[in-house]
Amino acid sequence: MRRVLTIAASLLVSVGSFAQQAQPWKQIPIPPLPAFHPQEPKKIILKNGAIIFLEEDHELPFINGFVEMHGGGRNLPASKAGMINLYSQTWRTSGTTTKTGDQLDDILEAKAAKVETDGDIDSTSVSWSSLTDDFDQVFAIAVDVLEHPKFNEQKLKLAKQQMAAGIVRRNDDAEEIAGREAGRLVYGPSSPYGRVPELSTVMGVTVADLTSFHDKTVIADGMIIGISGDFDSAVMEKKLRAVFETLPKGTPLATPKEEFPGPKPGVYSVTKSDVDQSNVWILGLGMERSNPDYYAVSVLNEVFSGGFGSRLMQTVRTKMGLAYSVSGAYGASYDHPGVFYTAASTKSETTVKTAQALLQQIDALKSQPFTDAEVRSAKDQLLNSFVFRYDSKDKLLSEQARLEFYGYPADFLDKYHDAIEKVTPADLERVAKKYIDPAKLAILVVGNTAAFGEPLSKLGPVQSVDISIPMPAGMRGPQQGPPGEQQDVKEPK
Repeated sequence: MRRVLTIAASLLVSVGSFAQQAQPWKQIPIPPLPAFHPQEPKKIILKNGAIIFLEEDHELPFINGFVEMHGGGRNLPASKAGMINLYSQTWRTSGTTTKTGDQLDDILEAKAAKVETDGDIDSTSVSWSSLTDDFDQVFAIAVDVLEHPKFNEQKLKLAKQQMAAGIVRRNDDAEEIAGREAGRLVYGPSSPYGRVPELSTVMGVTVADLTSFHDKTVIADGMIIGISGDFDSAVMEKKLRAVFETLPKGTPLATPKEEFPGPKPGVYSVTKSDVDQSNVWILGLGMERSNPDYYAVSVLNEVFSGGFGSRLMQTVRTKMGLAYSVSGAYGASYDHPGVFYTAASTKSETTVKTAQALLQQIDALKSQPFTDAEVRSAKDQLLNSFVFRYDSKDKLLSEQARLEFYGYPADFLDKYHDAIEKVTPADLERVAKKYIDPAKLAILVVGNTAAFGEPLSKLGPVQSVDISIPMPAGMRGPQQGPPGEQQDVKEPK
């Protein structure tokens, strides 16, 4: 027995000695990243204000294209909330003055091609994809959809029914509720960035509304056309000029002026009694990407929540074991402030403890010094992953078009590497003190209130969030449940 113990002790010493030896994989030299200078697509500005981007790529016999225009959900009144979704769906399914949407489906399916329409908060678009040999026919269909749509009453009715079904079910998923209410808290329920479609706003949309909106947005000035794939630029330019140079100039829809005060600080609770986990969000207002501090904040984000080595993961998930996943970011949108959020899902009993842990980590950004190792690791992760966001010509084309759409300089991507490399721990301390203000944050909790281990009031005065679904006059919904239960629909007062 003594011999066995001696052997075991020797083995332990050997293992310990091996662990203390230099680890050879750490000696592998890592060369510096080469300078990132993406090849910009060919840019053509037409006399009527339309802008064309061309990016040749002969690797595969495909051609992809899009036409993007200014004007989206934020340009619509609150009474038409959700109309942009109806517009984008009905636009394509209705077809054109010469072919129905179903006929277009048959033609495109036979060619293994596609033509799609889309609408967003700030833009609308037509996109297409085809084999090189089929480009002329598919492009002609896309142009027909763009210039000669014929919005169909039955297709609009179908889109309304589908959207209404989604509205009625929108409170089924706790995580979906949290994401939706987060936007409403940060931007305000009346802001185009925070408001949500209701049955009344969806059912009130007409074909005339869609046609009027289309006529306002499909104009040459500010329009961006992007083509990538297997083509000759000179030939393609000639084809595009023949189509788009004759479009009327017009005036693009302006970005609505909005105030962004951020969320009203407090604790907001959504009761959902059929779940055993809570979604906890800490919310504030972010910044615009044009802010000179964007690069320092990007590194701050990586240190705070960028991966398994981030402060959030290491503390809230690994050390405290409060959540399997935890996330956060000081958001930066292109032409309006993004959302500053920190979020985690946890079991009901640890809801309050998780919220406290998230708040502590946010506060630590202002009080816990940033180390050189943290900053170096964060910058490496950002720079090493950056290239994969633009590792194809199609991605580069899309990004250049996006920069043009929002009025950013064409060399914005070129400057990213150097700007990130220059960030120091002192920069992170400066931006943390400048932008992180715990007094301006709101706490949102979606979960089974009765199962919380501690009352939410421990975090501060609690405001209940009503997420019941208003029913238009004449429509009957399920009977309302008990007070505090948020799964029902209700008649408007």
